[in-house]
Amino acid sequence: MLKKLLKVQALVRLGPVSIARVAGYRIGLKTGMNPVKRIIAEPVHGTFFNTPEEPRADIAPSKRWEDSALYFGWNEVPVSPMPDWHRNPFNGEYAKQNVPWSKLHDFDSAVGDIKIVWEASRFDWVLSCAQRVASGDEVSQTQLNDWLNSWCENNPPYFGSNWKCGQEASIRVMHLAMASIILQQAKRSSSVLLELIRVHLKRIAPTIQYAVGQDNNHGTSEAAALFIGGSWLALHGVDYGKSWQRMGRKWLENRVARLIEKDGSFSQYSVNYHRVLLDTLSMAEVWRRNLKLPKFSKRFYRKAAAASSWLYTITQAENGDAPNLGANDGARLLPLTDTDYRDYRPAVQLAFALFCNERAYPPEGIWNAPLHCLGIELPDKESDLNQSRVFDDGGYAVIRSGKSMGVIRYPRFRFRPSHADAMHLDLWHNGINILRDGGTFSYNTDQKWLDYFSGTKSHNTIQFDGRNQMPRISRFLFGAWLKMDATDRKSEIGSQWSGAYSDFRKNRHRRTVRVDGSCWQVGDEISGSYSSAVLRWRLAPGKWVLEGSVCKGALATLTISENIPVECLKITEGWESRYYMQKAPLPVLEITIPTGVMSLTTDIDLVG
Repeated sequence: MLKKLLKVQALVRLGPVSIARVAGYRIGLKTGMNPVKRIIAEPVHGTFFNTPEEPRADIAPSKRWEDSALYFGWNEVPVSPMPDWHRNPFNGEYAKQNVPWSKLHDFDSAVGDIKIVWEASRFDWVLSCAQRVASGDEVSQTQLNDWLNSWCENNPPYFGSNWKCGQEASIRVMHLAMASIILQQAKRSSSVLLELIRVHLKRIAPTIQYAVGQDNNHGTSEAAALFIGGSWLALHGVDYGKSWQRMGRKWLENRVARLIEKDGSFSQYSVNYHRVLLDTLSMAEVWRRNLKLPKFSKRFYRKAAAASSWLYTITQAENGDAPNLGANDGARLLPLTDTDYRDYRPAVQLAFALFCNERAYPPEGIWNAPLHCLGIELPDKESDLNQSRVFDDGGYAVIRSGKSMGVIRYPRFRFRPSHADAMHLDLWHNGINILRDGGTFSYNTDQKWLDYFSGTKSHNTIQFDGRNQMPRISRFLFGAWLKMDATDRKSEIGSQWSGAYSDFRKNRHRRTVRVDGSCWQVGDEISGSYSSAVLRWRLAPGKWVLEGSVCKGALATLTISENIPVECLKITEGWESRYYMQKAPLPVLEITIPTGVMSLTTDIDLVG
């Protein structure tokens, strides 16, 4: 009964309009009333991209997707002479091909995580090939058209897993559009390429209400694809182009207005999905400029600039890494450099140039490659926004002190949370993640790992009675969303932050974080009806030694003190997933706390 009540409460928080959109989509599929059930199209064949008139000297071609690809940024998969479009290379299983996409299950246990199958069909390789073709590589010219013909032959509209998701179709549209800009063929595109775009928009448009109902990056991606693809077709006089263009612009403006908070926080409470959002908006703006289309609204640009500043604030200038907060599905929408998957600087630099008219990073560096490829001028002014800030609309406090940075994640949920990570502290020094988030690992895995990675155990915070801070209702939904205590929400940012929450079982956690130079102090006060509680510090991999209440490592020393004796203090083994579908062990300092009112202090002295 309690679970049913919590589910009802969670659905109410999602909002009646969003629920109605999703429900209408599902009913439409079951009854056949949704027009997406009736669309048909013939497979496309021919020459998609022509040979450039002359090579471009301003492009440093990517070396990826020639003979192999790095799936999710870490697993090298052979792709020569041609990707196997329906095979999961992690387990060798094949997704269904000759079945209408609407009849396929969301989670096929046989094939495993469908995102692995989708990886080759996101057309990252189209961008890599286009870069090489633009620089004068004739072999890549043949590869580009051959692979596109192979994909179309093996993925007839609208059959198989690669047509199941409207967002995946949208990513293909955006990547094809960016490739046409790299090759300088957007305004003189082949009829074959335009037909492929039309086939994709026919799939995306009928389900846009469902995408919008998710209140996440599905809506922004699919709206952007409709705007880009529709205006592309309209430019070449193709039927329905203007209609799709208007639809895309409308929903893109709508999504930006709703999903991006005034402070730049995004509805998904995720660092990597924030990059997905920024890259989507950047591609839409690059396309708009290339075709000299009317500008978006002032609100669009204001919120896009705020979202750019949000990601910039928590990204490490030394290496481009950032906290692994929130859901992380391995997405990287605009891979125009050979930088590591976890390097967010190329996305930030492009977004800053487009929406802030500033540089986030120096004028020389690999992070500028996307601007060169897409014809965006690098601004002269360099930003100075990288400082301590509170993003209270989304629930983030960022404290910077010299070469170190702490990010506190606190509950401010206007949209559904994906991780039970209230009061998590991510601590960085010299670009190294000292205290770290567990990540996500996979959306389609054993319940044990689903609970672990998105649960409280995978974060640097207090866990009461071995439970998540919020009860899980379903795979992607928590109930009893947490709220900050109204009388103790936050202190003035600078060198200190403080806040507290109470869960639905009346357990309370108040955390205070302060810094002086390279010395950090975390104070935790807990109370409630709990039987026991555990404070975890998830440490950077390496050798850590526990001597009494002092935990020493090469990167930092943690000293624990308390008002009453703790039950147990030990180093255990935990797990982290810095890349999708990859998990690795890491040491975790665990402090078991007895029942009652308790105060603990963790002093952290950083080395170097």
